Amino acid sequence: MQLRFEIPDSFWSLFRSVNREVYIEALLCINEEYQYSNYFLTREICIQALSDLYVKQQIELRREEDETEIDLLETPASRILNWLLRTGWLKKVEDYNTLVTNIVIPDYAAVMIDAFERLTSEDMEETEIYIQNVYATLFSFRHDTRVNLNMLRTALVNTRRLNKALQDMLHNMDKFFARLLEQKTYGELLQEHLEGYVETIVRKKYHILKTSDNFYLYKTDIKRVLQEMREDEAWIENVRAQSKAMGDTGEDVLELLDLIERGFDDIEHRISNMDKEHTKYVRATVSRLNYLLSAETDTKGLVVQLLNRIAEDPETRIRKTGEKMNLSQLEILSEKSLYKRRKARKDFISRMAVEEAAEDLDREDVLRLNRIQVRYSRQQIEEFIRSHMVDDVMDVSTLPLEDDETFEKLILAYDYSTRRSSKYRIAEEDALMIENGSYRYPALKFVRRGV
Repeated sequence: MQLRFEIPDSFWSLFRSVNREVYIEALLCINEEYQYSNYFLTREICIQALSDLYVKQQIELRREEDETEIDLLETPASRILNWLLRTGWLKKVEDYNTLVTNIVIPDYAAVMIDAFERLTSEDMEETEIYIQNVYATLFSFRHDTRVNLNMLRTALVNTRRLNKALQDMLHNMDKFFARLLEQKTYGELLQEHLEGYVETIVRKKYHILKTSDNFYLYKTDIKRVLQEMREDEAWIENVRAQSKAMGDTGEDVLELLDLIERGFDDIEHRISNMDKEHTKYVRATVSRLNYLLSAETDTKGLVVQLLNRIAEDPETRIRKTGEKMNLSQLEILSEKSLYKRRKARKDFISRMAVEEAAEDLDREDVLRLNRIQVRYSRQQIEEFIRSHMVDDVMDVSTLPLEDDETFEKLILAYDYSTRRSSKYRIAEEDALMIENGSYRYPALKFVRRGV
């Protein structure tokens, strides 16, 4: 049966009680003593612990609706204990062997008391959840044949709790941005950043996931283990058979593996978002520090201070300001006016340079401009071919081609040989290709026309 069905109706009256803060403090005190005494308390120990709490904090206990005149005659510690027993937050257990009545905390009440501790203690964070723990659990589940699906469920629960811890950090980032604007001095802002944000966010789970408990390092190993388990069909069937023999017919092993892998993808996404929020917060802190440092010397800071002072009592202070300054004019009577007359924008067309009229070109000028300018003349190309001929044949395969100038002349020589007016022609068209360093060209042979 689920715990919520065991809770009595009177249990919820604590949240409607006028003494709910007193009862919560009393439950936390009893729970601390409860753990110290090995989870068994006598009525006398409870009364003593509550009496010490009553003296230490000077608790004001008001009358409950269901209390009688006889109940009011009891000591405050007895009244608190009786009310907690009556509403089901505590329970009596009779030990007939020792003839002692023990006070215990029911399971459902322990869950709520744990929540009270998390709400009242700044140190109660999810820092005890580590990526190494999830990795160790999965590794054991993979290699130990005696384990069952409950270990896999433990890894899934830890993954979800880690996701929840990161999501809570993201949801609480807005309060840190709001507190930045509340700081009025440089020292207060540094204290808020170092003792507030750094202690709460950076040095806890976010910092751990970036250093010793590096998420990205263990994520690779965990993904590998999950992949190995998913691909080992014989192992999966063995786990299913063991689970069925033990009566565990809940989630399938593959379903749990998929949920864990999806949880790690969510963690990576949340860490990425947390990085962005962290960068935004640091930038906002630096901007706020610069503003506070220059607030008393910078013109903008002084103007903001002036406007804030005027906003406190607008009518009176605007009237006093008007008596000292003539705000109706565009310029204020001072050496350095707050208002400077803007210069009129000049017309763009009027500032353009006068366009010079171009003279019409005659036929010779047009032909000269359109003539192709070449680096080498026809005579130079003919001289290049003639200088490398042996027995009236220029063999390109023996040509010492060592620079771009020689390669360019070779190309122009081939182009020149294709013309009708050329003195030379190509003897072989289908020649082999030559690889010469960064140059690649065919092994052509140039000969004189008519030969």
